[in-house]
Amino acid sequence: MRLYLQTVPGTAEAPRYVQITLEQDLLGGWTLYRESGIEGGRATLKREQYLERDEATAAFEKARDAQIKRGYRVMFAQGQEGPYGR
Repeated sequence: MRLYLQTVPGTAEAPRYVQITLEQDLLGGWTLYRESGIEGGRATLKREQYLERDEATAAFEKARDAQIKRGYRVMFAQGQEGPYGR
């Protein structure tokens, strides 16, 4: 699953973005990547490991909800609609 969220661009500043990606690794675990920064500028990447899919999906949804609450808008979504394709 992957989400790309962005702030509404202001008049003088570049928009900020957050990209949240959830991937299964080769050993059956799950990795949650959170990349954030300013369009055209530096970015930071954080990685979290999870053993269970439910735990990883909950972390993905929590990260998504936190960014939406901060005013970010979903610009691109890829993957399942809900935690189990609902």
